[in-house]
Amino acid sequence: MISEIDQVKVRLHELEEEIAETMRRLPAHSIKPPVMMDLLELEDERDLLLKKLGEAK
Repeated sequence: MISEIDQVKVRLHELEEEIAETMRRLPAHSIKPPVMMDLLELEDERDLLLKKLGEAK
């Protein structure tokens, strides 16, 4: 059985990959709002998980 901390770490890894993929989709100019919103949502989720992980330690 995977502990909650391990689940958070797995999700953080997934988020980092999703953030990297979204960053690759960003054009050099004229960033489309939906892509930017995706990126911001992913970063917000990552920040919440990092906070949760910090509190667990």
